[in-house]
Amino acid sequence: MAWTWQTAVFFAAVAALLAGMTAWEWLRPGGAPRRGLLGIVTTRGDRLFISLLAAAYIHLLWLAFASGALWIASGLALLFAALVFWKG
Repeated sequence: MAWTWQTAVFFAAVAALLAGMTAWEWLRPGGAPRRGLLGIVTTRGDRLFISLLAAAYIHLLWLAFASGALWIASGLALLFAALVFWKG
């Protein structure tokens, strides 16, 4: 793997997400499971995991089938994550 600044930003973002979720759980314990956009009962951690997996697949599909800037795939991944976390 090429260790570039983009790679560092990626790993820093994942670490920040995990730290943020840890702080959120520490400050507001529980995070009761709920049924959201996906139609399955999930907790906060489940929704973060699903969002991270979906982001990986969105980026891979973007690289395979699109020719635009990769930041567009990042925007789509953030939009998907927002929908997954939305209370709906």
